[in-house]
Amino acid sequence: MKIGGLLKFSMIDFPGNISAIVFTQGCNLRCVYCHNPELIGPAPLGEQVYEEADILDYLEKRRGCLDGVVITGGEPTMQADLPAFARKLKAMGYLVKLDTNGTNPVVLEELIRENLVDFIAMDIKAPFEKFEILCGVKPDTAAILRSIALIAHSGLKYEFRTTYDTTVLNDADIAAMRAMAPGNYRVQECNPVPLAGAKPTLKLMQQPAL
Repeated sequence: MKIGGLLKFSMIDFPGNISAIVFTQGCNLRCVYCHNPELIGPAPLGEQVYEEADILDYLEKRRGCLDGVVITGGEPTMQADLPAFARKLKAMGYLVKLDTNGTNPVVLEELIRENLVDFIAMDIKAPFEKFEILCGVKPDTAAILRSIALIAHSGLKYEFRTTYDTTVLNDADIAAMRAMAPGNYRVQECNPVPLAGAKPTLKLMQQPAL
């Protein structure tokens, strides 16, 4: 896996669990409010990308201290070896939470079918007519709707959420997305940062060595 960062301890990102957070490198969207642009493409020259073996070694040492691992990004489902990585986490006894933008239902289906995730949080970014404005790419509406259905019928704990960027979205948009999301739906406040030249709020590469 291409891993761009690790947060070693969190009590808020995996509901009910103490977790570590693994940040994958690479994203297929270009959201205007992105606070971690260093995770969108390949890591900039000279910046650290963690070795998967080092991450797994750290997590092995923290067994019994951490309950779970959150896999976020970037967009984790872009990683071809995401299922294999999740299998390794499950073999260590960890609960696994996945954060996703819902654009790759094939990978979601595999993870759900093989019981490789315990919680899925999916961002519903915008109504489809505003998706390109907010995310920089045209929406694959069929893929996003399929992901919503897969998650809703998975039997897993899940959350749908929207970052409320008021420069693009309005209350009617929020109502429309709430109607798309069966079950648990949350709206979170947006602190807009222009994508071009943005300074990331997560200093992933400045953490102590594992």
